[in-house]
Amino acid sequence: MNAAQLFVKALENEGVEVIYAVPGEENLDLLEALRTSSIRLILTRHEQGAAFMAATHGRLTGNPGVCLATLGPGATNLVTGAAYAQLGGFPMLMITGQKPIKKSKQGRFQIIDVVDMMQPLTKFTKQIVNVDRIPGNVREAFRRAREERPGAVHLELPEDVAAEPADLSRTPLFAISHAHLPQTDDKLIDEAAAMVRAAAYPLLLIGAGAQRHQVCHALGRFIDETGFYFLTTQMGKGVVDESGPLFLGTAALSENDYIHCAIDRADLIINVGHDVVEKPPFFMEHSGKKVIHVNFSSAEVDNVYFPQLEMVGDIANSIKRLGAVLGRLNQDFSYFHRIKEHLDEHLREKIADESFPLKPQRIVADVRRVLPSEGILALDNGMYKIWFARNYLTHKPHTVLLDNALATMGAGLPSAMEAARLFPERRVMAVCGDGGFMMNSQELETAVRLNLNLVVLVIRDEAFGMIRWKQETMGLTDFGLQFGPVDFVLYARSYGASGHRVERARDFAPLLEHCFSQGGVHLVDVAVDYSENMKVLGEELKEKVCLI
Repeated sequence: MNAAQLFVKALENEGVEVIYAVPGEENLDLLEALRTSSIRLILTRHEQGAAFMAATHGRLTGNPGVCLATLGPGATNLVTGAAYAQLGGFPMLMITGQKPIKKSKQGRFQIIDVVDMMQPLTKFTKQIVNVDRIPGNVREAFRRAREERPGAVHLELPEDVAAEPADLSRTPLFAISHAHLPQTDDKLIDEAAAMVRAAAYPLLLIGAGAQRHQVCHALGRFIDETGFYFLTTQMGKGVVDESGPLFLGTAALSENDYIHCAIDRADLIINVGHDVVEKPPFFMEHSGKKVIHVNFSSAEVDNVYFPQLEMVGDIANSIKRLGAVLGRLNQDFSYFHRIKEHLDEHLREKIADESFPLKPQRIVADVRRVLPSEGILALDNGMYKIWFARNYLTHKPHTVLLDNALATMGAGLPSAMEAARLFPERRVMAVCGDGGFMMNSQELETAVRLNLNLVVLVIRDEAFGMIRWKQETMGLTDFGLQFGPVDFVLYARSYGASGHRVERARDFAPLLEHCFSQGGVHLVDVAVDYSENMKVLGEELKEKVCLI
């Protein structure tokens, strides 16, 4: 046995079943060890694709996804994926190779300090220099990746170390620890309940940190039993079913939306799963609001966020116990009820509009029609993300894979691919802009090779639409953000996928239904009318919200 084989044994010990990879010559001993292991190797067309798939594996399963790249340019291509997992709170292990460290054979060719490069982007990064330390290094990497708050970790296995002899009897594998999260004190539960009872307009805000399966169930019961009105951040979507009467919307805009009316009126906010990577939909400076922070860890305090009470520990446990003490709320929530009525009316606008190019509202509504409650939507980053965050009602956890942390373009397709691979029985759709799609569009070949059932919706405006919208809202001249067209139908077919183009609004939903029914990989090109960005999001909402 050599060190590479011991490394793979340690990965198997952690329950790793698949590795996403673009290997290089410095990984060949590791590649050979994987060949005879129980771990499946999935070759991607770019290291970003491997990292996004691994991060999504961690996001959906709670177990760190694993990706592999070589040294130098292979490692630098993982950087965006590292930041994506780290900011998003997705557990992921990156493995990179390196030239021999004990005897140089090529000077500085391709050599950069990858461990140092990964330092600010990961929870843990280490070069393996001692064969006997491999089991401990792997165990520590997985512990750090999975532990709250989850994130990215990195191990570098140099070429000469990988080839060294190893002895499993001398370096036994470590047992997997399953530590329990601490629980908040009874006194704090009672204090929180007293604050809620004393408030006139208590409100529940659900953030990214609540995206854990046990938390989802506990929060759903808490809302049903207490009657709390709630809203979510973008990455809190789906924690609780949004089709019920108590949902007041998602914080997709910074201001001038219906949720801001509710926030302005609220005098107490229970902030569950607050994550500092997401822009908060409220500020505490001069508002006089009281905030109860419910999370796995204490709050990072700054000038706009300084909660008066912190319930630190297992979120599900905290919420369950708070609900038991509170019982049914008896405050007058008529104002929140009116907000809900106005929001529902607003979300029905233009969902059947027949104009072409399609209105964003029609696109969102038709996608919602063809995706069942358990269907998974993986959003890339662009203007459509705001429309889907506001208008797409989510029914189950982890059915909207939205990135509002790094908010990188290019992640939507690989994320959807991993969702489709993990859940082949469910309908999965990637939604990408024509700009973001082209950043990792080569992974269409990977999707076809893996025999995935996947629909890729490319929303076409031939521009970087979100930045163009921001440019317009700032009163600047339209400049520097438009590009030429791509024949996405032919492009998809060149990879062996099916390509389709929408020509009329009425054909959109039936085409999506056809693609899902047929199976395989389909790309659907739909032109969008983004004049609605300024008209609705910039002007209409400003005029009519909070006049309730």
